[in-house]
Amino acid sequence: MRKLIFISLASLCVALLLLGSCSSPKPVKTIENLKAAITGESTASVKYAAFAVKAREEGLDTIAKMFDATSKAENIHATNHLAVLNKLGIEFTIQLEKFDVLTTKENIQAAIAGESYEFSAMYPGFIATAKEEKVEGAVKSFNWANDTEKKHKDFYQKAIDVLNATNGEKGLPFVWAVCPKCGNTFSEGNIDENCPFCMTSKDLFLPF
Repeated sequence: MRKLIFISLASLCVALLLLGSCSSPKPVKTIENLKAAITGESTASVKYAAFAVKAREEGLDTIAKMFDATSKAENIHATNHLAVLNKLGIEFTIQLEKFDVLTTKENIQAAIAGESYEFSAMYPGFIATAKEEKVEGAVKSFNWANDTEKKHKDFYQKAIDVLNATNGEKGLPFVWAVCPKCGNTFSEGNIDENCPFCMTSKDLFLPF
């Protein structure tokens, strides 16, 4: 009798496996982290686009170009995260977070705070969890975003330093490029022949 029960249970599991019910458990924490990252990056993209408009209203066209480029980069990050989430079989409707548009100086400070949080706390935790749950796509996407946010913070810091010192934009880069695959962002004079994050050719970079 026991042998018959064992065989029956084994057969049941095989049947369920064929139906997908015996597959490995979904990476619950990484799924939630992907949703949070998609929301954050999508919000950042829209926010930086709004910051660019505000900068132009204040006659700060160079800083506006910087925000145009970083807005695109954040959109690419969100798109990459969403692709990983969809590959896990999860559909997700993005709902943007609320944000304020203040003066350009205040907007840059807000951007510095946001980027600093992402690369110092949020993404390192997300990457560690994705590694634990063995979601390689999320590890790659989170790393690309994390490495880019560090660069964005430096761009913003330089912009606020120049703005505070001169009340203008002299000395800030006006030409920007964004890698269409990973969102890596390059400033004038520092555009690599190939993206060091994903090896995309410079010829494919998006100009700003």
